[in-house]
Amino acid sequence: MQRSSAKAQRTFAKAHDSAAEEYGEGRRAHQTAYGALKHSFEKVGDHWEPKGNKGPSDTQSAKGGAGVSRWYRSEEGVDANASRTHLYDVAKRLDIPGRSQMSKRELVDAIKKANRRMTAKKAS
Repeated sequence: MQRSSAKAQRTFAKAHDSAAEEYGEGRRAHQTAYGALKHSFEKVGDHWEPKGNKGPSDTQSAKGGAGVSRWYRSEEGVDANASRTHLYDVAKRLDIPGRSQMSKRELVDAIKKANRRMTAKKAS
């Protein structure tokens, strides 16, 4: 979050504060804040960028609130609902090798892996 825009940071903070009032501090408030963030932003590398179209970024985000028991795969901020072309462009910016031969699912997984790697690198 530190390398993200002020708007992304405000979105997360406001959603977290509201969720903490409703549910108390902890995991549920944190998940709710990330859910709100993922509706307007996507993770690219080590920061969050505005999405072209607002809305849920993956199945988990689309299936209800933090109180709903769900077991859907999280895409860790990657906009899995975006077009393959958009995902390819993100992969190109992240310099992911072999991207031109990847399916949409493979692009999502490769971007998630690159995001994790970049975040860990910046944290150390």
